[in-house]
Amino acid sequence: MTTPVTLAILGASGDLAHRLLIPGLGTLLNTHPHYDVTLVGCAADELTHDEWVGRVKEALGDKCPKESIERVIATTRYEKLDLTNSEDLRGLLSGLGEAPVLYLALPPSITLRLCEALQGIDIPAGLRLGLEKPFGSDLESARRLNELLAGLVPENQIFRIDHFLGKSVVLNLLGLRFTNRIFEQTWNKHNIERVEITVDEALALEGRARYYDGAGAMRDMIQSHLLLVLALFAMEEPPSLNERDVRDLIALMLRHTQLWDDDPVAASRRARYTAGQIGGREIPNYVDEPGVDPSRNTETLAEVTVRINTDRWAGVPFRLRSGKALGDARNGITVLFRPVDHVPDGFIGVPPNVLSIGMKPANIKLGISTNAESNRFALDQSVLSTDLAESPLKPYGEILDSIFRGDPLLTVRGDVAEECWRIVEPVIEAWESGLVPLDEYRAGGAGPSSWNL
Repeated sequence: MTTPVTLAILGASGDLAHRLLIPGLGTLLNTHPHYDVTLVGCAADELTHDEWVGRVKEALGDKCPKESIERVIATTRYEKLDLTNSEDLRGLLSGLGEAPVLYLALPPSITLRLCEALQGIDIPAGLRLGLEKPFGSDLESARRLNELLAGLVPENQIFRIDHFLGKSVVLNLLGLRFTNRIFEQTWNKHNIERVEITVDEALALEGRARYYDGAGAMRDMIQSHLLLVLALFAMEEPPSLNERDVRDLIALMLRHTQLWDDDPVAASRRARYTAGQIGGREIPNYVDEPGVDPSRNTETLAEVTVRINTDRWAGVPFRLRSGKALGDARNGITVLFRPVDHVPDGFIGVPPNVLSIGMKPANIKLGISTNAESNRFALDQSVLSTDLAESPLKPYGEILDSIFRGDPLLTVRGDVAEECWRIVEPVIEAWESGLVPLDEYRAGGAGPSSWNL
C-alpha cells in the first residue's frame, strides 16, 4: 500500500535542496518505497521543466532504485514564484491538495516575509511546514517568526529542522544514557568533571560566503546544533519517546542553561583562519575569500562555556566549540570523569576515565585504567571501543520521514528555538561591541596558539 505525499520545496533552486534535501529524499525512498511523492519545486529563478527534471535526477543519483526515480520524475513539476507574494502563494497552495508539506529551504529573512505573506490565505487544514534553521537571526526575530507560525498551523504541524537531530549517533545518546546502568548511575556532577561538545571541520568556506559571512560559527553551529546536542546529553529520563515528553525535557534543560559565571566575555572565545594548507590544498586567508566583507569580523571558530543550573549538573562546565579550516577534524562529545576518591598507595599514575562519543565517524570509546604490562603497579589507559551502525537514511531522509508521518520528535519546538537564542545573544552582543578579541589561526592548524589547545 502506497502513501501519497505532496512535497513542495520553496527555494528549490538553491544549494540545500540539491545537495542535501533531494538526496535525503532518495535515501528515504530507498528504505521506505511505500511513499508516493509528488515533488514540486518552487523558486524565483527561471527553470524549464527539463532543467528541473535534470536537477532532480542528478540530486537523486543512485540514492534509490530506478523505479522510484522514474515515479518521482513522472509527476514532478517546477513553478516560478515570488515566494513573498500572497497571490503567488495562494495559487501554489490551491494546487497541492489537503495535506501538503511545504519545506522552506530559505534564509531566515525570506522565511519571515513568506510567513507574513501567508497570513490571511486559506491554509489547507493538514498543511505541514518544514523550516530550515536558523530560526530567525536573533531572539526578537525568532519570537516574531513563532508568532507568525502560530497564526498559520498548530505547533505539532510545524517542523523546524535541525539536521543534527536526524543524525543516528545523536539519537543514540538516548539509548546510551537510559538503557545502560553503567552510564545512567554516573551521569551527574558527582562523577563527571566536565563535558566538551566539539564539531571542528577541515572544510573551509567552500563558496558559502553569501550565507556564512553573515552568520559565523556561533550562529551557524553553536546557537543551534551544539546546544541541542547539549540538551539531549544532559536531559532527565523521559517517561517515553513521545515527542512531547522528549521535547519538554529538551526545553527544560535549555531554560536552565546559562553562560558560565553569567559573563559573556570570560565565557567565550572567537577566532578567524588565515592562509594555510589542508591535505595538500592551499587555503586562502578568510578575508580574501570571494564574497567576504572583512569589516564584519566574522568568526570561523567559536567557543562558549555554559552551565546547567540543576542539581544533577551544578558546577559542571560544558564547553561548546566549532570551527572551520582546522587540521584536526574533531567531531563529537568528550566526557571527562572525576578521579576516584581514593587510590591505594603503590599505584603509579592513574589516567582519567574518558568517554568519547564520536559523531563523524560514529563510535564510542571509553578509556579505563588498567595495569601496565611492564610494571604491574603502573597504570595505563586502555580503550574499549565500538563503531556505531549508521542509519541507511541520511539525516534529511530521517527528517523528511518524520514530517511525512507527522511526528515532530526530531524537530525543534518554538520555545526551544527561542531559548537557544537567549543563551548566545549576550555573547553575540559582546563580540559585536568588540569586548572579545578576534584571534587568528592558520588554516590546517589546531586553532590559536594562545588557546593552549
